[in-house]
Amino acid sequence: MSKESLEWIRVGHIKDLPEGRVKTVTARNVSICLSHFDGHWAAMDNHCPHQGGPLGEGSIERGVDDKCWIRCPWHGWDFDPLTGMPPGGHKDSGQTLYEVDVRDDEVFVGLEPETERERTVTDAMTETMINWGIKSVFGMVGHSNLGLADSIRIAAQDGKLSYYGIRHEGAAAFAASAYGKLTGQPAACITIAGPDATNLMTGMWDAKVDRAPVLALTGQVQTQVFGPGAFQDIDLKSAFDAVSRFSQTVLSTSKHTELMSLACKNAIVERDVAHLIFPDDIQTQPSKAKPRSPKGRMGETGVKPSEADVAEAGEMIAGAKRPIIILGHGSVEARDDVIAFAEKLGAPVLTTFKAKGLIADTHPNAAGVLGRSGTPIASWFVATSDLVITLGTSFSNHTGIEPSKRIIQVDFERMQLGKFHRVTLPVWSDIGAFCNIMMETAKRPKDADDQITELAGHWTMWHEEKRSRLAEEKGRGIHSFAVFDALTKLCPPDAVIAVDVGNNTYSFGRYFETCGQRVLMSGYLGSIGFGFPAAMGAWAATQDLDAYKGRKAVSISGDGGFGQYAMEFTTATKYGMDITHILLNNGQLGKISKEQQAGQWSVWETQLTNPSFAAFARLCGGHGMRVTETDAFETAISEALAHKGPALVEIMTNAELV
Repeated sequence: MSKESLEWIRVGHIKDLPEGRVKTVTARNVSICLSHFDGHWAAMDNHCPHQGGPLGEGSIERGVDDKCWIRCPWHGWDFDPLTGMPPGGHKDSGQTLYEVDVRDDEVFVGLEPETERERTVTDAMTETMINWGIKSVFGMVGHSNLGLADSIRIAAQDGKLSYYGIRHEGAAAFAASAYGKLTGQPAACITIAGPDATNLMTGMWDAKVDRAPVLALTGQVQTQVFGPGAFQDIDLKSAFDAVSRFSQTVLSTSKHTELMSLACKNAIVERDVAHLIFPDDIQTQPSKAKPRSPKGRMGETGVKPSEADVAEAGEMIAGAKRPIIILGHGSVEARDDVIAFAEKLGAPVLTTFKAKGLIADTHPNAAGVLGRSGTPIASWFVATSDLVITLGTSFSNHTGIEPSKRIIQVDFERMQLGKFHRVTLPVWSDIGAFCNIMMETAKRPKDADDQITELAGHWTMWHEEKRSRLAEEKGRGIHSFAVFDALTKLCPPDAVIAVDVGNNTYSFGRYFETCGQRVLMSGYLGSIGFGFPAAMGAWAATQDLDAYKGRKAVSISGDGGFGQYAMEFTTATKYGMDITHILLNNGQLGKISKEQQAGQWSVWETQLTNPSFAAFARLCGGHGMRVTETDAFETAISEALAHKGPALVEIMTNAELV
């Protein structure tokens, strides 16, 4: 091709590259090794044909005949900068050369006119996952996922999905897990091979045990080096088998769009982790496959209770003077039906900790959280009940539902019924269907106790007791009640609140009173560090889905939890994520200290050395305030909630006052 027909692209100034040196430059998307020696300028393909080493990071070496060679920095392969040939001139291993022109001290490289980008395997698969409703991808771009990443880049540029580049893959996994918990729809997370893929594991287990749909997309080494032990080659299929419902490797002979469809379907239908492995060389193979969609692949769901179960449940309810309802997270889609049913029965509604917020604490039937993170109100009504109706719960030891009570357990998953012990009446049904049918058939006894009036009195007593606890402060640090009392007053009623683990979370469950907020947590896994990355996932959902648009994302953690993924605050700053983080700083792993004390162990290695997290937030480009006095709470939290972007309120608390 003549020089006149080339596209000339500036790659630098002559001062940028002294004599006897090489460097990597980029023209369009082409990576080029530019060299300057003996008055010559030369350019060749930057990738060594051996293993793709970057020749522009190598050096110019002189042979015995004073001839110059470009030496690859990885394994020492040499190439003639003027011909692209290695010593001996083997034609099949020569490098592509590019024309170079120096004009007015500016260096230009000539490329052939750009041709239309060839559609690839990962283009077709990305289009398929978009059709299945994937709107957000969290992850990190690297050397073994570049083809997949480029397909995602194009989709993001076209406005078909959003991509968020994180600082640690564990944060990507937690963000995707929280997105699935909140919306019931999967987000995706993308990593390279080896350690980046294994970094997803904790967040994937969090999604799996809490039944949240997630799509994990991991890069992999080239297929030609599977097995012998290449750099970052681990058996990802085996690594993900235990944590995923579906895990497959994408090969050249695969039905690529069908694989992606099956992955998305498994994530959505099974509410679980689906995993695809993308070998580096497969990602950019040409593809003419048409993208697939869920049309014709998804049926309507719905399980109604049997007539026999309806009749028996009706008899049990008709004979109960003090029925209560325990609302679990499995009822998230049917919470309005549950509340209507409770109102008809005049029954207090207790929640598991995972279900906190599914009924507002301001509702007349609400009795708060039951269990370790709960209130004395909930404990009282369990103790005095004569019938327990549990809806979408699993009887975890954290909640501690008394098994000796007369129990009606309703769940849409048959394996959850009587999972840990027998119950009086296990009912296989969707929660909403059961509540709606019982609304029509159940009869409340005429002599049933007025538990709702009684409930209001218990709330009054609990409010008085909570306020009396402020007297415990005595200058030893702020009481957790004061924190969550202020947040109760100020938090928007439609906020999504992501909580971490530890004493801060127990205090949240006990003291914060919901009025419509959704709460996200690492339920069955109970993983420290969940809070802030989960808020990133929740914020992404507020950008994607109309049902969540305009809702505020709030996260809560201790200093131990925030420290796990503190650098993700820069991710939030980069993307302008509107997240308010409430950080209770007691300078230690307070929950572990208490466990050591309770077990009569020495308190050991739970103290933490922290920076000023408020100053850290400001250094990252966000809003940060530190609070040491109770009377400063409301101003600090109000300003943080009003800030448009990431904000952090660091509150110096007393580890004993929870």
